Amino acid sequence: MAKESLIKQSLPLSLILASRFFGLFIVMPVLSLYALFLESSSPILIGIAMGGYALTQVLFQIPFGFLSDKIGRKSMIALGLVIFALGSLVCALSTDIYMLILGRLMQGAGAVGGVISAMIADLVREENRTKAMALMGATISLSFTFALILGPILGANLGVPSLFWITCALALFGLVILFVAVPNAPKVTYSFAHKSGEYSVILKNKNLQIMNLTNFLQKGFMTLAFLIIPIALVKGFEMPKENLWQVYIPASLLGFFAMAPAAIIAEKKGKFKSVMVFGILLFVLAYLLMLSRSQAVFITGILIFFIGFSMHEPIMQSLASRYCKANQKGSAMGIFTSFGYLGSFFGALLGGHFYTFFSPLSITMFVVIASFLWILSFSLLANPTMQKNLYLSLKGEITNEALEVLGELRGVIEWYINESERVVVVKYDKHLLTEEEIESFVSEHLQVYFKGRE
Repeated sequence: MAKESLIKQSLPLSLILASRFFGLFIVMPVLSLYALFLESSSPILIGIAMGGYALTQVLFQIPFGFLSDKIGRKSMIALGLVIFALGSLVCALSTDIYMLILGRLMQGAGAVGGVISAMIADLVREENRTKAMALMGATISLSFTFALILGPILGANLGVPSLFWITCALALFGLVILFVAVPNAPKVTYSFAHKSGEYSVILKNKNLQIMNLTNFLQKGFMTLAFLIIPIALVKGFEMPKENLWQVYIPASLLGFFAMAPAAIIAEKKGKFKSVMVFGILLFVLAYLLMLSRSQAVFITGILIFFIGFSMHEPIMQSLASRYCKANQKGSAMGIFTSFGYLGSFFGALLGGHFYTFFSPLSITMFVVIASFLWILSFSLLANPTMQKNLYLSLKGEITNEALEVLGELRGVIEWYINESERVVVVKYDKHLLTEEEIESFVSEHLQVYFKGRE
């Protein structure tokens, strides 16, 4: 039953996000080549066209997340999907590089990634969140695989504009899923004030800063790779562009199968940081191999890159959601997702500059140095396995003021009431406090009827 509930809560939202990413991924293998022959095109403008959507994601992700905390997740997701569909329409009708850039900027303005992640976190309990994020990552990975198969084939036979028409249709399909299959988020009453300095608190959170940097670099390396790979394979190794799927399919499948073991090791063994660091080391190895003039070695680098990238996906968002307060989730995930898209934009922009003015070696050296600093940052990241949630099923009424007494317990991080499920959720540091101590304290100090832990 719990497994069915997890799927019901997270799968529809995962499908919306996956369909949206499918629309973005389907053009990625061929976009740089397509844009190369558009009117007024240049390598730098191609980089902006590839990463332009990420720039507007940065600008709109945070307000979308903030508004979703205030007026609801569903309404903001619906607005974002409509804007994304309009941007896809402009891309499909583009006749020069500037119109394509405009369309990509509009696509990015439909910034729902952080809101969807926050809504999944709302619906799924923290103990199952990595599983939910892994399910989301798996659906995205499948969409990624199919997109990379279909993108070069459909682009070569029907033209790249047809891919943007598909993207527009998928955004509208996402709207149908949203209102037909996505359950409403639980009504939550917080027992702490919604402070005006919320954003400053989130931005000053050391753990969230590290996770924001992680998303920035991971997505930046991904976009940089997608700028380099198709151009190198087609122009450098003279591979027909309609055959790019022969490289992307095995790469995507390897990444897909690496996802589950990474999530299990991180969640069950508490090795979040170890899995993240291992993925970074795979990035370094991949870029080193992609320096080779041998096609086989270059493709090996691509395969390794996809494995490293996929290992990160089910872990990063789950980790980021654990380091923020419950009432800041939409805002925090909006900021987190914004850093990812900012990384995508700079990855594409730097890739265009490197491609124009520098050598492939300079790209690899940049990745190696950035990766070393990235790994060092994880030494400052708190261990998320120290935090646990206790769920107390309410059998009577309770006020927010009454729960404030929980602040006297050393080790309690936050608490709130899930009104929909009639549950008090208490997050605590398990090294400082036990479930039994919390239950004993509640029984002694609060006139609350509850039925133990769930």
